[in-house]
Amino acid sequence: MKQLITLGIFCIGIQFGHAQGYAPYESGMKVKINEDGSKYLRIISWHQIWLKYNQNNEGSSLAGKPIDETWDLSIRRSRLLTYAQLGNRFLILTHFGINNQTAFSGGVSSANGKKPQLFMHDAYVDYVVFKDYLNVGAGLHYWNGISRSTNASTLNFLGQDAPIFNWYNIDKTDQFGRYLGVFAKGKIKKLDYRLAVNDPFQANETKTIATDVSDYNPYAQSWSTAGYLNYQFFDQESNLLPYMVGTYLGSKKVMNLGFGFDHRKDGMWHRTTAGDTVYQDQVLLGADFFLDLPLSKKYNDAVTVYASYSNYNFGKNYVRSIGIANSAEGGGALRGNAVPTIGTGSIYYLQAGYLLPKFSEKLRLQTYASISHSRFEGLKNSADKLVPVNTIDAGVNLLMAGHHSKITLNYRARPDFTNIEKVDYKNEVTLQFMVYL
Repeated sequence: MKQLITLGIFCIGIQFGHAQGYAPYESGMKVKINEDGSKYLRIISWHQIWLKYNQNNEGSSLAGKPIDETWDLSIRRSRLLTYAQLGNRFLILTHFGINNQTAFSGGVSSANGKKPQLFMHDAYVDYVVFKDYLNVGAGLHYWNGISRSTNASTLNFLGQDAPIFNWYNIDKTDQFGRYLGVFAKGKIKKLDYRLAVNDPFQANETKTIATDVSDYNPYAQSWSTAGYLNYQFFDQESNLLPYMVGTYLGSKKVMNLGFGFDHRKDGMWHRTTAGDTVYQDQVLLGADFFLDLPLSKKYNDAVTVYASYSNYNFGKNYVRSIGIANSAEGGGALRGNAVPTIGTGSIYYLQAGYLLPKFSEKLRLQTYASISHSRFEGLKNSADKLVPVNTIDAGVNLLMAGHHSKITLNYRARPDFTNIEKVDYKNEVTLQFMVYL
């Protein structure tokens, strides 16, 4: 009985442990169920708090009054995740929490940020069929296609956050990056794979259909198929859980090359000028490269590089603008800090970081920068010329206990597409406070 209630720290070599650059935490808080720790319950909790200054896009307002800039405090993420292995062949995972609560939005009422909805992020079961080679599972899961960043852990980003376009159907046909479906995952030597067949959520419930501009087909009954394969040249990464690490802080030597896809038949629709309804498949493809490399044993410095190419087909002229933890209204889809993020076309993304030489037993500094270059066919000016979307981020992480306790200062130069004939750039500065246990 004592073993059933004892909380201990037992390292099992998974990605949440010392591989993230802070050995004292090992694999965190676990409930040991048997003597050797092979049966356990793992508990993880984290908060990401943002203090943000934002120059709002033109036309933004608050309570009907124009507002040029805002200061706000938000809960970007507040989560609790548990998983348990009660035998060598069975795993159960439950993950819930909230996202994007500000004093203005994210709550039960769209008019304020109070009482945000607590909801499931993951709820799935996992069975070992052939150890290491094949696991199968089902439920609300995060074993996604397309890219490494589509499967990103939110605990160990190199930058402040993900680029968001990586979650291509976010809160449309998925549930915050998760799908109801059946998945398979495993390793064949150095090739790591994940495949899934999903039953997408209904999107576009209002049945909106526009002329020559695609939207989600609300009548689609087809399931989607998705997959991501990555070849791991050096150290092998754990695939016990779906969440892929953003930076190992020099504790692993990793170089991966990956390819992925997601396809749904008749997932999109639009109307022609003649009034005919056209159904189009949603076809999404991606390729990426990830490098996390220790440089010097003397200085304990390291470099991280992530590059990706995404080719998205959501149907004719589809473009979606997204603003994270947005604290403004008015201006339509481009209010506050919203920017064209997802659409039919191509997205090029490059991110690089450098972990500075060790200067303290407790503190580390890591600098980073990223740029995304998107070319969406639905963004053309009056001269019928495509206008690209370029977003630049740069910042520094102050790591007080690896990723377990860190402060991130991020600067963003964001294009304001309110007037596509004259795209202006706005400044956005965010200070993030993060702790996870």
